[in-house]
Amino acid sequence: MSKEKFEESIKNILEYVGEDVTREGLVKTPERVRKAYEFMCSGYKEDPKEIIEKALFTSTNDEMVVVKDIEFYSQCEHHMLPIIGRVHVAYIPDGKVVGLSKIPRVVNVFARRLQIQEQMTEQIAEALNTHLKPKGVAVVIDARHMCMEMRGVEKICSTTVTSALRGIFKKEKKTKDEFLSIISSSSIK
Repeated sequence: MSKEKFEESIKNILEYVGEDVTREGLVKTPERVRKAYEFMCSGYKEDPKEIIEKALFTSTNDEMVVVKDIEFYSQCEHHMLPIIGRVHVAYIPDGKVVGLSKIPRVVNVFARRLQIQEQMTEQIAEALNTHLKPKGVAVVIDARHMCMEMRGVEKICSTTVTSALRGIFKKEKKTKDEFLSIISSSSIK
């Protein structure tokens, strides 16, 4: 689809809701919305494999690596309304570690697509499991869904928690419990 066609669609939406598209505050809105969507949906153009494989390093570490409280913004695929939350990711290395900044980048790959939280959780876990090849991966997402708050049931500040476990996190309760304890403890501020 062309930029012009996208912007024309936004004009149609504005007219549908009763707005005057020639009003000063709305003249550039179609272009602004297009640019916003190009950014918010940029995850479709990114490959988590490339992100991970560019930053793999040999390591003897065999203890849990946790990156928690990764803020993200996404959009639900059902209403195209915001999902706002935090992702907690852990893995246990098996000879390789990944640059820490790459984990939030992988989160962004999947957050910057139209999503459902359940699928995003699985996608992050699977990408890390496949391309990092650790002994195990754990992902927990805690998020607010504007499709539940702004419309529908209108339940303000309710959150949804999803998890995806791979390898040792799924097989060993002690490892899973350690991860859950780490992500529930307060962060260094």
